[in-house]
Amino acid sequence: MLNVVLAEDSVLLRAGLVELLTRGGHRVTAAVGDAEALSRAVDAQVPDVVVADVRMPPGHRDEGLRAAVELRERHPGLAVLVLSQYVATAYATRLLSDGGAGPAGLGYLLKDRVGEVAEFFDALRRVAAGETVIDPEVVRVLLARRTAGRPLDRLTPREREVLALMAEGRTNESIARRITTTEAAVVKHAGNIFAKLSLEPADGNRRVLAVLAYLRHATG
Repeated sequence: MLNVVLAEDSVLLRAGLVELLTRGGHRVTAAVGDAEALSRAVDAQVPDVVVADVRMPPGHRDEGLRAAVELRERHPGLAVLVLSQYVATAYATRLLSDGGAGPAGLGYLLKDRVGEVAEFFDALRRVAAGETVIDPEVVRVLLARRTAGRPLDRLTPREREVLALMAEGRTNESIARRITTTEAAVVKHAGNIFAKLSLEPADGNRRVLAVLAYLRHATG
């Protein structure tokens, strides 16, 4: 069971998410409708994970995202799963860039993914466990964008495929099954990716940094 703070300005969707999370065996410690209330709820009792809409009152721009980033600065162990109505890769980039410090998990999902209950709960679990999860549809959009002359152009097609699956938050085992190879081969591809992106072992979570480079490459 996870303790969850939920922030969603739509009353109906908020109620639906509370019901879904509760039926899934989780405890919703607070369900709020704006970014300020989200900050107060998390500061009062830090949950296992925050689930927050990107756009919230009063401006309906990126208030939820900014609140999530600020909360992670105050609570470095806080796991955050951000929901977005549309594919906005800039939001995913900002979440990883500004909120990527610390060991806690990060996730960026489209709201449509909530309807895929098993996938939603899997993402929630993985984010709470410290993983980084990016919606597969966001990754698909990124794959369709090619800009010459960027660092990722040094990667082979297979390395780009592995990095795209990393961006979805998949483990080496999962990637190996997906592309029908061995975990050892995936580890080798990952090492090549890190080397070509100049990510040294001392850089910390190189997988997150590689995904961030991938997002910046596709949105730049």
